[in-house]
Amino acid sequence: MATDALPASLGEAWRLAATRIDRLDARLLLEHVAGCTHATLIASPERPLAAAAAAQLAALVERRAGGEPLAYLVGSAGFYGLVFQVSPAVLIPRPETELLVELALKHVAELPANVAAPRLLDLGTGSGAIAVSLAARLPQAAVSAVERSPAALAIARGNAVSNGVSVAFHQGDWFAPLAGERFDIVVANPPYVAAGDPHLAQNGLPFEPQEALSDGSDGLACLRAIVAAAPQHLVADAWLLLEHGYDQAAAVRALLNEAGFVEVASHRDLAGIERVSGGRWPNRSPR
Repeated sequence: MATDALPASLGEAWRLAATRIDRLDARLLLEHVAGCTHATLIASPERPLAAAAAAQLAALVERRAGGEPLAYLVGSAGFYGLVFQVSPAVLIPRPETELLVELALKHVAELPANVAAPRLLDLGTGSGAIAVSLAARLPQAAVSAVERSPAALAIARGNAVSNGVSVAFHQGDWFAPLAGERFDIVVANPPYVAAGDPHLAQNGLPFEPQEALSDGSDGLACLRAIVAAAPQHLVADAWLLLEHGYDQAAAVRALLNEAGFVEVASHRDLAGIERVSGGRWPNRSPR
């Protein structure tokens, strides 16, 4: 889609963009730069497209053709029915991670009746997608989130504001900023791709923050650290839920069992992959 032959209408712009990239991606980029809806695009393809918008579209199409994720190009991504602002400072929220939210909500519903304000924690919050989604559906809960990256934390805070929820954000590594605090539910989607894994070079991953994808080790280093430290931050009968790689379920279950968790189990995502493993901390901590 060369900038020396910019399309003059919405329909022409869509047609030309779709010769370089996926038709749906082309449509979404066009809607983004033109400020139009899908309905407008279908009903009024002859509507003029400003030269500035056409040039912006051409630049975005080139970037998408080069593998840059669509979410970074439009600056947002959907997750659990909400919209989150994203940038290359944070991972793009994935549908499979919604399983963490579903499981956390399930366990909150099972808490004793006297727990009127459950305490939830999201470790390595990134864009804030998990924490904000939980806060949106549990207005009675006290939701906290920890993130090491200042840039990611700024995005997460903005997403909490734009989605109208309250989340207590902390900067630091895992439980480090939370001395003395205990929670009813802890969730985490930590870096779990092993260093050198070929997947890191595929499907747009080179554009995402590598430190949020890989632990630089065997893929289990962050998961080990979280499991080891979690008991000091869990009340009696609290749950720890961890997202992990497609082939790590058995290893994560072993970590949880060795640490003393009970009711340890893995849960499959919509693709049938064991994506989240978790366990309950037995009655050894104060409530």
